[in-house]
Amino acid sequence: MSRAVRGAWLVFAVGALAYVATVLNRTSLAAAGLEAQDRYGIGAGTLSSFAVLQLLVYALLQVPVGVLIDRWGPRRLVVAGAAAMGAGQLLLALSTQTWQAVLARVLVGAGDAATFVSVLRVVTNWFPPQRVPVMTQLVGLFGQLGQVFSFVPLVALLHGPGWTPAYAGVAAFTLLAGALAVLVLRDVPPGAPDPRSARPLRQVCADLRAALRHPGTRLGLWSHWATPFSGNAFATLWGYPFLVSGQQVSTSTAGALLTLYTVAAAGTGPLFGAFAARHPFRRSWLVLGIVGAQVLAWCLVLAWPGRAPLALLAALVVVIATGVPASMIGFDYARTSNPAHRLGAATGLTNVMGFTATVLLVLAVGLLLDLQGAGTPQTYSLHAFEVAFAVQLPLWLVGVVGILVSRRRTRALLAGQGVVLPRTRRPGAGGRLTAGRER
Repeated sequence: MSRAVRGAWLVFAVGALAYVATVLNRTSLAAAGLEAQDRYGIGAGTLSSFAVLQLLVYALLQVPVGVLIDRWGPRRLVVAGAAAMGAGQLLLALSTQTWQAVLARVLVGAGDAATFVSVLRVVTNWFPPQRVPVMTQLVGLFGQLGQVFSFVPLVALLHGPGWTPAYAGVAAFTLLAGALAVLVLRDVPPGAPDPRSARPLRQVCADLRAALRHPGTRLGLWSHWATPFSGNAFATLWGYPFLVSGQQVSTSTAGALLTLYTVAAAGTGPLFGAFAARHPFRRSWLVLGIVGAQVLAWCLVLAWPGRAPLALLAALVVVIATGVPASMIGFDYARTSNPAHRLGAATGLTNVMGFTATVLLVLAVGLLLDLQGAGTPQTYSLHAFEVAFAVQLPLWLVGVVGILVSRRRTRALLAGQGVVLPRTRRPGAGGRLTAGRER
């Protein structure tokens, strides 16, 4: 292995570790929701506001972060993100009042916003284009370890030493990842041109408009809307209460199911990345298939009379887990539809969509539980959860419509450029392929 290749993999490893810490921070309340309600004396609506504010901050900062990556480079933002998340978790560890916890989650959301798209840019800068889809999925795969940490060692610390040592430990791990980023992470390989540019605000706005006008970018936006929100909401906040208080499974079984979620997401990611790299004109069919599978799985669970069988719950967990790696295809659309100088903006716009849908779902579930008088661990019921989770269906409908409309327009654009799909030929074109079945 050459020195350049070793350097690329070392940079990748540190970037992936930073994302592991990020996912740990993002999901660190997933299995502590019941403890948080007891610690702060809050209902489901207020608990959901913790996650909503965190995710809302994340979504709102995506476009500014994308612009800052183009201006400052990804390394600085990874370090700044780790510092913000570490401060937020330390504040959460010491907090005793609701407003302190809310501020802590805002800091976590801000740090989270700066990390993922920055790591993706590092991957794009250090690896050849044909390997980027698989490497992007590998980032997501390693990130799933953060969920394992939040479901296993963090829960063990919560039930052992307690709240303060548990979240102080998360803060320490996050700051360690930031320190390694300072020492190892670099924006580009040695000798490569530095892509950073201090573009004027007018040009930045023009880049955003150009990225958004491209139908391929919009196809990525709606792909990222439709695929991850169910799994994100489940893993970030509502999965554990739904399983323990709604489906009446034991805490150990709930932990095992959430670990299965992580394993399924990690295991399918490289497969989806390889598929996207080999079949770039079939990516949207994979996205639509994943959405259809999620709708079917949730409909079976919600329509099941009484508690669902454990096998069905396991199937649900596996299916919604595939939405997270499938959402990465949205970033692949952004990458292949935009030139390098507006890639940060396009990636930020894409990332906004999935987390906007997640925010809407997390908030809606908490509000619907409260409206049914089932807003505390003592009053949670299976029927209340079933009503609350049904709100996912219109979110999927909006996403599928957006995908189909954007795909049709992208096909038309590609047809006009003479870009064509395999096995679809236009009569009289001398055998030239046509874009009859784009993406």
